Formats: sequence, structure tokens, C-alpha cells
Amino acid sequence: MKSGKIFKRPPRGVIFAIFLSAVVLSGCATPVGVRRMDSQEAHGKLSESVLAGEKLSAPTVQILNRSGLAGKFGDEPAEAIAAIHRGLPTVRESDRFFALAELSFLHAKRSGDTTYFLASAVYAYAFLFPLQAQDSPDAFDPRLRTAVDLYNQGLAEGFSEKDPKRVVFKDGIYKLHFGELDVRINAEEFRWGPFRLEDFVAASELEVRGLRNDYRWPGVGAALVGSLKHVKGEYERDFARVPSSLKVPATAFLHLENLEEGFRTGRITGRLALYTTQESTTVNVGGRKAPLDYRPTAALAYTLEGSQVYDLELKGLLSGDLSLFRQSARFKDNVFLMAPYRPGRIPVVFVHGTASSPARWAQMLNEILNDPGLRDNYQVWLFTYNTGNPILYSAGILTQGLRNVVQELDPEGRDEALRKIVVIGHSQGGMLTKLTSIDSGSRFWDQAFKVPIDQLDVSPETLELLKRSLFYEPVPTVRRIVFIATPHRGSFLVGGRVSELLRKLISLPFVMLSPLQEVFQRSPEALVNRSLKDDIPRSTDNMDPDSPFIKTYASIPIAPNVTAHSIIAVDNPEDPKEDWNDGVVAYSSAHLEGVVSEIIVHSGHSTQEEPQTIEEVRRILLENLRQP
Repeated sequence: MKSGKIFKRPPRGVIFAIFLSAVVLSGCATPVGVRRMDSQEAHGKLSESVLAGEKLSAPTVQILNRSGLAGKFGDEPAEAIAAIHRGLPTVRESDRFFALAELSFLHAKRSGDTTYFLASAVYAYAFLFPLQAQDSPDAFDPRLRTAVDLYNQGLAEGFSEKDPKRVVFKDGIYKLHFGELDVRINAEEFRWGPFRLEDFVAASELEVRGLRNDYRWPGVGAALVGSLKHVKGEYERDFARVPSSLKVPATAFLHLENLEEGFRTGRITGRLALYTTQESTTVNVGGRKAPLDYRPTAALAYTLEGSQVYDLELKGLLSGDLSLFRQSARFKDNVFLMAPYRPGRIPVVFVHGTASSPARWAQMLNEILNDPGLRDNYQVWLFTYNTGNPILYSAGILTQGLRNVVQELDPEGRDEALRKIVVIGHSQGGMLTKLTSIDSGSRFWDQAFKVPIDQLDVSPETLELLKRSLFYEPVPTVRRIVFIATPHRGSFLVGGRVSELLRKLISLPFVMLSPLQEVFQRSPEALVNRSLKDDIPRSTDNMDPDSPFIKTYASIPIAPNVTAHSIIAVDNPEDPKEDWNDGVVAYSSAHLEGVVSEIIVHSGHSTQEEPQTIEEVRRILLENLRQP
């Protein structure tokens, strides 16, 4: 016998114990079985895709497993993708294209190779828009929405530059892992009236803050937000009052041609089109219509990000000469449009309050511009002004501005929608709104002058300013007005020492002071009160409940052919009604007899941002559409 260790058989009891343990353990975990998941895990499984993280969707995992490429994709993803691209004999083309779209997107995320983002978009397009319409994915197929998002994101990422991060579209040849993509772009695609759209950012990468709802119009295409650059020398009437600071929601769509041949030869041809919400909300692909993807809320928030308009609010109260726009003849009336003029859509004009700006309408604009029943029937106009100026001076600019804009946009008077304007005013803006819809006669004139206006010895320019500011007739195109927290009988916060202090702080505009100086010099005897020369009322003086102006203003009724609504804020509705107020305006001041509706909102004075106020405005605008 050779030397070495001697093997000893274990005792029979030990062998039996080992055998018994194996039987018990095999009974607890069979080779095939199930495991119960909690509800959260189960729901997560249903929505797994590379868009939500780095887990592939079940249909793509199935393709990898069937083809025996699951391990290779983990170790050599590019080779696995290439193998699936070459073809899988028993796999339907639509299943293969979807798997390739998702696998390419995940590989691009992990590797940073953006050519795979473009490949993902190409594969997703092939899945979504097959040559034969009957091969299109079913509406109940969960892959449909994932494929749309892979196309949208793949397109945006594929054309992105990293520093700074922006989406840049250039025609030319783009590399793909299986060949190349020939992209053709017409430079006119980037024209938006007299502007050029540029500096695009992917809307999906913009996190909106400050707005309650972030609206998306779901569809196909890379949702973008573009900046405007005015093309020198260009002018288009419909865009004349659109500010160049506006950010525009846009969507890029790459139309791909002859995909079947392109996959075989390795050369794909595409034509890139750029759409805006004014141009189209759908795209036609091979006779099939699909909605386009837009993110209007992101564009609105991006417009206001870092905007100087917030800095101008207090300055606009204190400085009557403050320029609220870049010097431009287009904005001489202080009326600007949120989008180019569209015939057939009713203008809804928003007028902000004291020490405020059009930016304070953002919550309301976000809701109106994203309501299909409203956005397709209305166009948003905004009026801004230096809020420390006398109310009659500002209202004169508004009323004349509305007349000018309508005449400019529709000189022949063919657009009936422009004769149905809705004006909505908050606080002091509500007072200006009322002045678009009254017949003042000579009431305001008589407060300041002893003689008729035609007997005043002044220049034509001064005469025009005085007429505009002191004589009001209903603007014929205004049909409905909405008052929000409006001090029709003044505000209890102003008066006495407060008004005296504000009068010292608020400066008046030279364009108003110069004509008044002419009156003081050439016709001093025409003035009712000579002290007016040194003590011209500011808007805050006008809102003093004891001022002669507010008493005259409150006594003038709204024209009978204008429909009026009131939205009144009350801080504490549980107080006695006689004590109701919003911290600035008492209910007794905001209440008007004769309006067709009045609603009380539990809110402070800035109620234009409150959901209940916005819903009431929405209701009024929808009601306006139903009435002849």
C-alpha cells in the first residue's frame, strides 16, 4: 500500500443528514417559480425602460435573451447592437427596431458616444413609421410611448453640443455605427417672421420653477425652446409687436427617407423640419398624422428666467420716464403680443397693477395658453406702464394703444375677433380697464379747467395729450372687461402722510410735464386750481378714497354694451362683511353694482395668481365664446 492519507467513510448518520438537507432546500427553491413583489416594485416593473434609468424594458430584454446576446451586451454592447442590426431570423422587424432603439440609447448614455443617440432616433422612427401602415404599433402597445420618447430624446441628444449645452442643427453627414446619416436642412426652417430662431435648448432639460403646472403637449419630435434674433431690415405686420426677448416653444422633426434601403446600404437620408405652435401642432409622415411634442410652460418660464422685468416693477412706480422697452417704434403704445397676430382669435388684454409688471400674470398665462379650448380661440396681449403716473395719463395710453393696434393689424376691419376684445385688469390695472369702457364726457376736464378744451391756447401736441387723458369714450372693440381686486373707490392704504411721502418719491414723465408746463405758461387762467402746477397728483393720490378724481371716476357707469365681471379678494371671509378686505382694497371699494358676475376669493391682494381666480377667468373666457 502506498503511503498517504487514508479516506474514511463518514458515519451513516452524517450522510443521511446531508441528503435530508438537500431535499429540504430543493423544496424551498425550485429551479422555476415565482416571488411575490410589493405593489411599488410591481408598478416599477411595468414602466421600466432606459428613459427612467438604466434598466431595459421587458420586450428588449426578451430579444437579448432569445438571441443569446444578453451577456455580450453587458461586456461588448457595440458588438451586440451590431449583431442585432444585421438581423435575427425569427424576430419581427418591429420588435428588432424597438430593441435597437433602446439598446442604442442606453449605450450612448453609458459611453458618451452621441452617434448612438442618433442611431436610437433612427431605429425608433423605423418602429413608429413602418413602410406599411398596418405594421404600425398598436395604441395599446406600451412600447409606443417609449419609442416616441426615444426618438425625441435621441434627436435632441444627437444634435447637442456640450459646452455650452445646447442643440445645434447643421446639415451634413453624421456618423452612425452602421453607416452614415445625411441630414438636409433648409435655412428658412429657422425663420420665424422677421426673426431667426437660434440658441436652442432641449425643453426636457429645463426644470420649471415658480409655476404650479408644467404643461407638455405630448407628441413626437424633439421639444425645444428657442431664442429670437431680429433679422435686420425685416418687418412683418403680424409679428410687429412680439418682443425679441420672448423664448419660443419649438419642435424639431427629422423626416427619414427610404429606411429599408438605407439600412441595407448603410446610408440614411433625412430632412430636418422645425415647427412652432403657431405653424403646426401635427406632422404628416407617409400619410399618417401625428401630434408634435411641445413644452410651452418651459418656454414661458425660460422667458422670465433672469428677466429684468422684475427689477423694473418698483422703478416703474417711482420713475415716470423709465423706458419699459428697448427703444422701438413697435412698442410706442406699450402693448405687446405673446405670439404673432392670428386672425380669428379674440384678444385678451392683461393690465397689471401698481409696482407690478406683466410677469405677474405668469400663472394665469400658463393656464390659458395650455387650455386647448382657450388657446385656439384667444390671443394674449399685454399692456405695461409706469404705475406711479397719473391714472388718467396711463389709461389714455392704454385706450389709444388698443385703437392703434387694432388699426395696425386689421386696417380694413375684416377680422371680427378684433371687435370682441376682453380686457382684464388687476388692482390699478382694473381702474385703467374701466376707462376703456366709459363715456366720461367732460367730467375729468372740468375738474382741472375752467374753459372748454377748444379755447385752450396750446400746441396741437399738447392738445392731443390732454384729449387722450381727460376725455374718454368706450373703445369700440372692447366687449368684455374683468376687474380683479380693483379699488373702484380707492385704497385704504393711501391718503394723508402716505400719499405725501409717495408724492415726493414718485417722479413724473417729461413727456407729460412738458405739455403741462406749456399750459401753466400760456393759459394759467384756464386752470381751476393754480396749485396744480406744483402738486400734480400721482397714481397713489388718485387712489386716495377722498380724492376728487376717485369720486368722479366711481360715479361714471360702464357702457351698456360692455359686459363686466368682478373678482374680489377677501383675506378673511369669516369677518363681518363690512370689514372684508384683501390687505389693500376693501370689499366695499371693489364691489360694483351691475356686473354680470361677482366672485369672492379667499386670498390676499395678489389674487391674480390664485387658482380660484384663474379658474374664474377661465370660466368667463369660455362663457364669452358661447355667447354671440
